Amino acid sequence: MEYRIRQATPEDAEAVVRMHTLAHEECYSHLLPADFFAARRASIPERIERRRSYLAVPEPRLIALDPGDQVVGLADAGPGRDPDHPHGLELYSLYTLRHAHGTGLGRALLEAAVGVAPAYLWVLEDNPRARAFYGKHGFRPDGTHKLLPPDWYGLPEMRMVREAGQ
Repeated sequence: MEYRIRQATPEDAEAVVRMHTLAHEECYSHLLPADFFAARRASIPERIERRRSYLAVPEPRLIALDPGDQVVGLADAGPGRDPDHPHGLELYSLYTLRHAHGTGLGRALLEAAVGVAPAYLWVLEDNPRARAFYGKHGFRPDGTHKLLPPDWYGLPEMRMVREAGQ
């Protein structure tokens, strides 16, 4: 299947939030309770409004559209947010819906968001699929760990770093 990747705009906020919500359910249903996802669905209207301003920036806020113009993936990146960031570029998130897994869309989004530049990202420790994907694209754990906030049940994350040319 052919996908089209483009910069998201504030007008895409609703489609982005709905796709991101579904992607969280598909990726993390084994890690988080049903009430977490119910709360995420209930907060969609507020999250759409917050997302509008987030999409109104020049940094990569990318969406992938299927032939029917449905959002099936997203990736965003920008300046590193950690005080001890190993590189100036951070991949903030990359998600594709389950039916797009294995199609090359994740790779295309990664390349569009950060190219081949040195970069880093945070990934849930108990997300072997994502960890393998990032490893395949040159990212390696750097030994740094943290816990997500309580509303994400304090799930543990690990930082992965990619050096230049990998």
